[in-house]
Amino acid sequence: MNGIQLLAAADAGDKNPLIPEVPDIVWSLICLIVIGVAFWKYVAPRLTKVLDERSEKIEGGIEKAAVAQAEAESTLQQYQQQLADARLEAARIREEARTQGQQILAQLRAEAQAEADRIVASGHTQLEAQRQQIVTELRAELGSTAVDLAEKIIGQSVADEAKQAESIDRFLAELDLQAGIGVGR
Repeated sequence: MNGIQLLAAADAGDKNPLIPEVPDIVWSLICLIVIGVAFWKYVAPRLTKVLDERSEKIEGGIEKAAVAQAEAESTLQQYQQQLADARLEAARIREEARTQGQQILAQLRAEAQAEADRIVASGHTQLEAQRQQIVTELRAELGSTAVDLAEKIIGQSVADEAKQAESIDRFLAELDLQAGIGVGR
């Protein structure tokens, strides 16, 4: 047997290979404590600080979103109110325009009726004037025709204008009297 095997056999007899040596356990504990203290002293506060900042940002973002949503809701309600007011105003303006249109139409009808009445009255006046003119012309023509006829019947000239005018007036008066009796029938 060689010497290494003897040493290994001697050591193997009293030690368990799964259990570490005491100095290894002590040094491992010292390293673990140093690393733990360093972690709690330096790393944990920074990690906590970063997590707190993130949670503050998230909470601030949520609050800002809630405020923005409340403002959006308020703005939407204002918009809807303005829209409703605008619709009411448009309906009022349409009704006002309809009323004004009816008033203008009534006014135009009244003006047209007045103009038609004026034209009819003017036409009646003109007709009356033309009738009077025609009656006058017919009387003169009838008078001269009556004188001519009287001259032919009598066989002599009726040269005296006073007698001629008197005869014409008497003849026309008789015609008017006959026309008045004929109309009364």
